[in-house]
Amino acid sequence: MSNISQLAPANLWQLFDKICSIPRPSKHEQAISLWIQTWAKQLGLSVKEDTVGNLIIQKAATAGLENRKGIILQAHMDMVPQKNNGVEHDFLTDPIKPYIIDNEGNPADNNDNGIWVTAQGTTLGADNGLGLASALAVLASDDIPHGPIEVLITIDEEAGMTGAFGLASGWLDGDILINTDSEQEGEVYVGCAGGIDGKASFSLAFEEVPNNYQAFNLSISGLKGGHSGVDIDTGRANANKLLVRFLLTACNEFDIRLTELNGGSLRNAIPRDADASFVIATENVAALKLALADYLTTIKANYSVVENNLELLLISPEDFAQCWTRATQAAILRALNACPNGVIRMSDDIAGIVETSLNLGVMQTRGRKFNAMVLIRSLHDDGRLETQQMVQSVFELAGADVNFSGAYPGWKPDNESAIMQLVVDTYQTLFNKMPEIMVIHAGLECGLFKDAYPQWDMVSIGPTIKYPHSPDEKVEIASVTKYWQLLKAVLANAPTK
Repeated sequence: MSNISQLAPANLWQLFDKICSIPRPSKHEQAISLWIQTWAKQLGLSVKEDTVGNLIIQKAATAGLENRKGIILQAHMDMVPQKNNGVEHDFLTDPIKPYIIDNEGNPADNNDNGIWVTAQGTTLGADNGLGLASALAVLASDDIPHGPIEVLITIDEEAGMTGAFGLASGWLDGDILINTDSEQEGEVYVGCAGGIDGKASFSLAFEEVPNNYQAFNLSISGLKGGHSGVDIDTGRANANKLLVRFLLTACNEFDIRLTELNGGSLRNAIPRDADASFVIATENVAALKLALADYLTTIKANYSVVENNLELLLISPEDFAQCWTRATQAAILRALNACPNGVIRMSDDIAGIVETSLNLGVMQTRGRKFNAMVLIRSLHDDGRLETQQMVQSVFELAGADVNFSGAYPGWKPDNESAIMQLVVDTYQTLFNKMPEIMVIHAGLECGLFKDAYPQWDMVSIGPTIKYPHSPDEKVEIASVTKYWQLLKAVLANAPTK
């Protein structure tokens, strides 16, 4: 095990360390699911697997608390697989390698200078591995007072919420759900954004590469990326948008002819890198290089505060036989350049909260097709629809086929929530201050659970996790301790039936 297993609370960190050792990217959760089931059965707990692969584990109330309302602790078992350029890591077979760092990002031990836990070159999976570990720690403990407990562990939260969509009524008996997937200690989440995926597909037309043209590949890398919801207002650059902006100008000025265009890997992660292959007349190469150097200087200055490792690299690969037609590349580049990206609107109701946003997450060339993939998020259905219509208009005007799928609802706050009030009161008692009541600009599964279990009273809490969905992901050690204290106290004081 890594040195994180020495941290306190030991039972929680040791379980998280074990979770890190088991590959669990979205849609590949078989290994972690099997381990959880085996582990729970060894403890003598009841384990059920529903038809889509969600797990439900039950634990009886501790003596004297049988009359409390049943609480469901909920986490998802999958994680976002992202790694830095040059890092050799197979998310299907290799373990995540967590380690402790100080505030400057330097390796630290688990003493006073250890502030954060991060991973070696990859996403850490604290989203939502720490929530999962906390739920399992409750199941494993024999000294935490609680009423009837059910732990709901869903699949595929990060890549489509398949588990939440497929959760059927009748599987769980509890009255209260505590979601463990929020990412700021000291904040109590009572609502979240809904979202929808969009895909624009272009048919590619090709022609022979003209004589006296040279082949090149241009890549942009070194960006921070991040969660396309909670990080969308941080000013982090989108690699797809930066590359397209330069290519659009270069196509007009130097008559470059694209052969391939790719960028990003997940619709719910801000793209950290992108690349294009193209040909250009030999006589224009020198001018292109000068323009590229000027562009790099400009964007480095523009993003100097938030992006300090931004790089552009131009190399000469083997020659290409065919390139896109001018009409094809003009339509695609103009549509990508015009596509909205980032914060669309801030909330009028909740200060400092994003209402509606859009992430141009993926560009991909696949044979004779080019696809652009976006994720739209909004606290309001109409905000989502308005942005969806903008995206559809932009791409259809350019001749693309546009489809939207996977729509999921937001979670509307309930000002009369009893569990919210219990969490707030408990937090104030423990830490002598009021927590913030928040709505998160991300897709928690709570909104979908309401379809099958409309009676559930729900809240979301968690430790402080920075930069999820990127290799910069890290979790604050002290916040895990406070989150664990809060969770245990809430369980001990669950309301009576």
